[in-house]
Amino acid sequence: MVLDDSDVEMILAENEVSEHDVETPYGRVRCTMKGVPKGERPVILTFHDIGLNHKTCWDTLYNHEDMAEITQHFAVCHVDAPGQHEGANTFSTGYEYPSMDQVAETLPLVLKHFGLKSVVGMGVGAGAYILTRFALDYPNMVEGLMLININPSAEGWMDWAAHKISGWTHATPDAIIGHLFGKEEIHNNHDLIGTYRHHIMHDMNQFNLHLFVKSYESRRDLEIERPMPGIKVITLKCHSLLVVGDSSPAVEAVVECNTKLDPTKTTLLKMSDCGGMPQIDQPAKLTEAFKYFIQGMGYMPAASMTRLVRSRTASGSSVTSFEGNRSRSHTHEGNRSRSHTNEGNRGHSHLANSNADQAVPKSTEVSC
Repeated sequence: MVLDDSDVEMILAENEVSEHDVETPYGRVRCTMKGVPKGERPVILTFHDIGLNHKTCWDTLYNHEDMAEITQHFAVCHVDAPGQHEGANTFSTGYEYPSMDQVAETLPLVLKHFGLKSVVGMGVGAGAYILTRFALDYPNMVEGLMLININPSAEGWMDWAAHKISGWTHATPDAIIGHLFGKEEIHNNHDLIGTYRHHIMHDMNQFNLHLFVKSYESRRDLEIERPMPGIKVITLKCHSLLVVGDSSPAVEAVVECNTKLDPTKTTLLKMSDCGGMPQIDQPAKLTEAFKYFIQGMGYMPAASMTRLVRSRTASGSSVTSFEGNRSRSHTHEGNRSRSHTNEGNRGHSHLANSNADQAVPKSTEVSC
């Protein structure tokens, strides 16, 4: 096949990578833009967890062959928390690291730097918390969120005491590993754990990492509540996909977060045979789920879907829920107001099977 000049230019644009240091009141934020923003379409904006940077958090997912279809349609902006990027210089003594809320306040400046109007966020752990705070404060800038291992609650004093005793406050590799991975993974997947422990110990700036961990420890409760008729509450207004591995240490926190969000705009995805980092452990399944999520907002109507539909080992409800979303989302991109939660198929979701309170709207819960 012979490519003309326009085809070559398109391919080069899709593969273009540029690094930017964005000045903010809380220090410089390193951003890596992959591809070129496409008109009015949002950019995918990622944010990593503690102990990671954008490469160690997202490279496995974005290098997976199935993600190519998504990156053909969307540019991607990877954001590294202050001082967490590869080769970061040590902060000077006396530098006051930004709170989680303040890190979220840097994101409007990132959008302004790149001339972006809106994003679809993709965050893990601390990054999921930061993106949620950003979406709560700037709802017009966020069209959707995929939140992995989100914990919307402040750390309780019992957690603080346990982490103090275990050395968590010193950002020890073992403590961070315990945050990122489930016990089963830590005991059984020695190669994976060894790789990330080595990265935390040798590739991260230890002083900067300690400050980021301390900031996450000190996060405040997001104070989100499930919307009720006639009552004004704080909650996400965008479409949200909550993701957690079935053996992740964050399962309880994610399930709790799901109960506080708008059930007509939220899907909870529990991934079987998966630990604390679905983007590393199950990149193909996560990519497929994200495609459905994007389709539910009216984008990529012709995207190919194969893996989750074929995954008949999952419960029938999970397949039905996803297929229902798929059939609804084959619309033109102007029709983005529809929720990706298939309300007509709620009877097939796990949460909707409860007969105790049929009148209360239920989030879609999916397992795969």
